[in-house]
Amino acid sequence: MPGLTIGDKVPNIEADSTHGRIRLHDFIGDGWAIIFSHPADFTPVCTTELGKMAAYADVLNKKGVKLLGLSCDDVESHEEWIKDVEAFSGGCKVNFPVMADPKREIIKELNMVDPEEKDPSNGKPMPSRALHIVGPDKVVKLSFLYPATTGRNMDEVVRVVESLQRAAKHKVATPANWKPGDPVVISPSVSDEEAKKMFPQGFDTADLPSKKGYLRFTNLD
Repeated sequence: MPGLTIGDKVPNIEADSTHGRIRLHDFIGDGWAIIFSHPADFTPVCTTELGKMAAYADVLNKKGVKLLGLSCDDVESHEEWIKDVEAFSGGCKVNFPVMADPKREIIKELNMVDPEEKDPSNGKPMPSRALHIVGPDKVVKLSFLYPATTGRNMDEVVRVVESLQRAAKHKVATPANWKPGDPVVISPSVSDEEAKKMFPQGFDTADLPSKKGYLRFTNLD
């Protein structure tokens, strides 16, 4: 998709939020961040999503990940809506900021504009159900883009955070359907001799017809 995507540095946006004025790079600091947009306050799918984000916030914070929400409604609307979210989600507190973007400028800078949905009251573009995972270098590491009709899966968000953080720390990648505790694969750029030093716990090489030895598994957990 055009605009901000994987490998791009996020712009240092400044905006009002439920936690006051925020400068994006200062907010991210030296850690990881998840920036996610939702189409509108007081809507059904968004209410369930924000509640799940709140429920998973402690899990993500322990991994050094901050949460930052965004929609085109104003701060006053966010604050009133959060009361509904917390009531619906069994008391989970929305302790992370939600940015306001009434002029629809931030969603354009962050490539979070829904290509189809329009605000029925004024015809202006609406935010998509987008999510960027940003690393300590302020670069987008992963992006999700969902239609307004489909809510995000927070278990998958946590899973990919775990994958990205392992890849950043070790020269590994995570295979299909990987989950924490499963073996990871060693990068092809790492020779067998290097792998023996880097992974003293050992590794297993898949016996494939090509005999190329590129599919090597090791355990980090």
